[in-house]
Amino acid sequence: MKQLYTGKTKDVYELEEGNLLLKFKDDVTGENGVFDPGANTVGLSIEGAGRAGLKLTQFFFEILKEKGIPTHYIAADIEEATMTVVPASVFGQGLEVICRYRAVGSFFRRYGKYAEDGQTLDAFVEVTLKDDERQDPPISKDALHMLGILTNDEYETLKTLTQQISQVVKDELAKKDIELYDIKLEFGRDANNQILLIDEISGGNMRAYKNGEYIEPLELEKMMLQ
Repeated sequence: MKQLYTGKTKDVYELEEGNLLLKFKDDVTGENGVFDPGANTVGLSIEGAGRAGLKLTQFFFEILKEKGIPTHYIAADIEEATMTVVPASVFGQGLEVICRYRAVGSFFRRYGKYAEDGQTLDAFVEVTLKDDERQDPPISKDALHMLGILTNDEYETLKTLTQQISQVVKDELAKKDIELYDIKLEFGRDANNQILLIDEISGGNMRAYKNGEYIEPLELEKMMLQ
């Protein structure tokens, strides 16, 4: 296999048939040894985080497949901590799309003058650029269009898909009396220019709470699947 990319939490390889293989790692994003799904640096390594993230990703992607929501997912090998996916090109140099149900994290840090910590949000969607040097700045719909990253129609598709996918995740967590505070998703275009969900859906890219207590990524996987 040819290695194409080394990321913060996974490595990407090209398979002979043209699909891609994602290798999940035990690294998670955060700062100063504290996990933060909104951070743009690797903050710590948690043993077993890679497989736990893949198990949840497989769980959610299979549900999305049943609901007809497009993703890059083909299959997963939990033992090897790998996932086979359809190739997809990212928008610009990469975007992250966040759906927020509570005012926490960077949202509260930015808007704390007007928002209360933890207040309810109505599936608020925002887009940030994947740009470590500039700390993943938020970008508006108009700026995305003006800079040639997304058309206005593509933005609306991203927003709709983000809210649909986030609601699916929220509903599944609720079955275990777990509340989703926010979730970070990534999208791309396949060979037919269809917009589809890429990357993963795991404890590493969401904040989930039970009885007001934050649930660590490995614990979330156990609570959901075991």
